[in-house]
Amino acid sequence: MTATEKTLDSIADLAFAPVADAIASGRIPGGVLGLVTADGQRVLRHAGRAQIVPESRPMSEGTWFDLASMSKVIFTTTRILAQVDAGRIDLDAPITSVIPDFRQYHPDCWERQVTFRQCLGHQTPFPAVEPLYTYGQDPATLRAFVLQREWRQGMPAYSDINFILLGIALERLEGRMIRDFPLETGFSWRPEPGDTAATEYCAWRGRVMVGEVHDENCYALQGSGHAGLFGTAAGVLDFAQGLLDGQRASANAIRLMRTPISARRTHGWEHPYMGWSGGTSCSVATIGHTGFTGTGLWIDFEAGLAWTLLTNRVHPSRHFDSGIFALRPAVGTIIGEALR
Repeated sequence: MTATEKTLDSIADLAFAPVADAIASGRIPGGVLGLVTADGQRVLRHAGRAQIVPESRPMSEGTWFDLASMSKVIFTTTRILAQVDAGRIDLDAPITSVIPDFRQYHPDCWERQVTFRQCLGHQTPFPAVEPLYTYGQDPATLRAFVLQREWRQGMPAYSDINFILLGIALERLEGRMIRDFPLETGFSWRPEPGDTAATEYCAWRGRVMVGEVHDENCYALQGSGHAGLFGTAAGVLDFAQGLLDGQRASANAIRLMRTPISARRTHGWEHPYMGWSGGTSCSVATIGHTGFTGTGLWIDFEAGLAWTLLTNRVHPSRHFDSGIFALRPAVGTIIGEALR
């Protein structure tokens, strides 16, 4: 083991301690923590259970997780910015430049002025939450509903609608549904249930979600730009290393991922602010994003280090204080302080 590996190994031990405590206290069933450097040194830690009801299965380093909103950055943002590089998208053009039928019966409405950049940075007036799945489960009709609905206008907020629209734009550009897009090793739309961490018991679907997407809207849409991606810790670390070493995206795309649009957001990602999920000791050159199911990824470009914390904190129910909102920054703070 090299000196770098030894250092990374000791950092992982320190950072995993609060995760192990959360598992031991019953706050979360299980979790995997992974760290990777720009030159490919990496360590993984895991503990707990991948599932506790209706059966019990152990967690492993290779467990697949429903990444939830991490899909927004790992899949959708990366592919939208690739389309920008290819000249097929102008970030400051309205979404209608790719989806001309968006609110087509109301040519002067505000929705038709929304741009790709605004959607990436959640700088639009779309509602924060919208239970689309309650309007039906036919994916084509739901997409038409999203595109033709008169949306209530509010203050800019983090909204899945932004990335549902970006996902529809990708589908139009590539001529296939998102669930049919090919993925890199370590990612899947349909992982084997027996290898996947369980999420919630869904009262709507009448079962514990294992190997099928937790997000109800993504499930009803049969794939979307805001959720639906599954991954292993190794897959997430491969992606993060690819951004650190510049191999996973173009220099322009990585620059945009790091460029702030607002006090909290870049193009797709978050950057450090008071109380953010990455903790208090990372550099200002850090970006990150979390997923509702209990997942997250943070990339510190100044330190040349990324870390992912993957948990199944919504299993068997989201209606429980898992402590995830304190656990994430605690882990990030330990990692940042250990690097000093």
